[in-house]
Amino acid sequence: MFADSSVVVVLTLAAYLVGSLSFAVIVSRLMGLDDPRTYGSQNPGATNVLRSGNKQAAAATLLLDALKGYFPVLLVKLFGPAFGLDDRAVALVAISAFIGHLWPVFFSFKGGKGVATAAGVLFGIEPLLGVATIGTWLIVAFFFRYSSLAALAASVFAPAYYVFGDKLAWQTSEAELLAVTGMSALLLMRHKDNIVRLVSGQESKIGSKQDAS
Repeated sequence: MFADSSVVVVLTLAAYLVGSLSFAVIVSRLMGLDDPRTYGSQNPGATNVLRSGNKQAAAATLLLDALKGYFPVLLVKLFGPAFGLDDRAVALVAISAFIGHLWPVFFSFKGGKGVATAAGVLFGIEPLLGVATIGTWLIVAFFFRYSSLAALAASVFAPAYYVFGDKLAWQTSEAELLAVTGMSALLLMRHKDNIVRLVSGQESKIGSKQDAS
């Protein structure tokens, strides 16, 4: 059992609420842009914000969506042990922040696909895990030019990287592995429409105005 279950509940709820901050919508409003849920793929994420033509807004969305996954996990990782919290608390906070992005309470439970937030969570769990996963995304995106395919590949490889990391650089835990695997499964689920378009050859490539990833 945790040293204090009430602390875990509070941290888990806080992580979900932080994750529920849909920065695609928030940044767009602050910068006087259209709501990203009303154009393009209607996905509140950095890729869709980029369709507004405002690269600064897209970059800010990408960074903030990643940070809202990174900081809750990092804080528990760094300071949790002093309060008797272990890897199970880290895992709960990680998956809660990610779920908050997918189903944000502040935005009618209609969130984005979670790629940037998942990346932030992975960096919080273990920086090298984040580097390996982002590296996979970059390699696939560079060679195939499909953002969605890159996200799918990174999702599949992330749990494997976590497991193999035990032999290379960090200690693994069943709780954190479950959180990473759960995020990967949810990412695949959120990209189901992209999978259909990839199979049918209708998915747009990076840089295309019709890119719907």
